Amino acid sequence: MQTDTIIFDLGGVLIDWNPRYLYRKIFKTEEEIDWFLQNICTMDWNEQQDAGRSFEEATQELLDKFPEHEVPIRAWYGRWQETIKGSIADTVSILSAIRDSKKYRLYALTNWSEETFPWALDNFEFLHWFEGIVVSGIEKKRKPFHDFYQLLLERYQVDPAKAIFIDDNHRNVLAGEAVGIKGIHFQSPDQLRAELSRNGILV
Repeated sequence: MQTDTIIFDLGGVLIDWNPRYLYRKIFKTEEEIDWFLQNICTMDWNEQQDAGRSFEEATQELLDKFPEHEVPIRAWYGRWQETIKGSIADTVSILSAIRDSKKYRLYALTNWSEETFPWALDNFEFLHWFEGIVVSGIEKKRKPFHDFYQLLLERYQVDPAKAIFIDDNHRNVLAGEAVGIKGIHFQSPDQLRAELSRNGILV
């Protein structure tokens, strides 16, 4: 079927988010950062906030377990904006080209906390180019669970067989494919541009 809808992930695809940007200001070595992100502020812990848990509850959970790491634990949310370097300009350019073609509906499906997403809306104009954005922290659902994808499909009456989903996490791409959405595992803007060209989206 001919594609009529493109669905973008945000962090890692259009927005350059990486907690290392913050923790390089706190720790002296990459090894220290590795240990902290693998054992204290882990991705599994962060995903619970993406699914709706409050920053206050999440922070207190870690402080109770690891009081000796109070400063870097509090920094995760206290200095959250320092984890974002800015937009990924070449991917935003791709998004702009798709938008300008006026051939495709544009949506975003993002694992993002309800508490910080308003800041993103205020700081990234291109987020307002989407017809709709489904935010995990607001919906209390997240990738890679299938009901989160189904929420977007049903809310905006998207035919999964006519959609393409772009995400930098291969796990999330596979979950989208499981509900019938063709996936592109984002690795770089050049790679994305090439894949969209092969699919006839970009000339």
